[in-house]
Amino acid sequence: MRIVVVFESMFGATEQIARAVAQGMAAEVVNVDNAPADLTGVDLLVVGGPTHVHGMSRAATRKSAAQQADHPTRSETGVREWLDSLGPVPQGLPVAAFDTRLDKPRVLTGAASLGVAKRLRRLGCRLAAPAESFFVGTDPADAGPAPGELERAEAWGAALGAAARRTVS
Repeated sequence: MRIVVVFESMFGATEQIARAVAQGMAAEVVNVDNAPADLTGVDLLVVGGPTHVHGMSRAATRKSAAQQADHPTRSETGVREWLDSLGPVPQGLPVAAFDTRLDKPRVLTGAASLGVAKRLRRLGCRLAAPAESFFVGTDPADAGPAPGELERAEAWGAALGAAARRTVS
């Protein structure tokens, strides 16, 4: 079974969450900059990115985020652009979406995962789980996952992987 976790990350927190999700399900982890254009042979696709201005990042929000840190960003492009560039996707491909955001009510922060899930459904994919948010700190210099979020991400990944394996078996 081939499971792929594609992530976009500015400061590294989303990458850490993606790796924890993948660890929970023994998946391949790919930065969106190197994500495959062809999803043939993928049995479960998990896509995640940071929440910027209530949704998925855009070139302008990534530029603004990059100016807040004194180190290079992890991803040059975004999940939005990668999804828009995909050709035909296997119909009914099981997918899941996640994001990283501040630990505040979603009505105040938004959630990139909702936009990711919507775009994946439009491509003909089938949601294997509701979109999920993982929380991060507020300091760009140290905006890592909030306490307990890596463990929660790994458990979410394990549950997704187990469900996908039951479906494929």
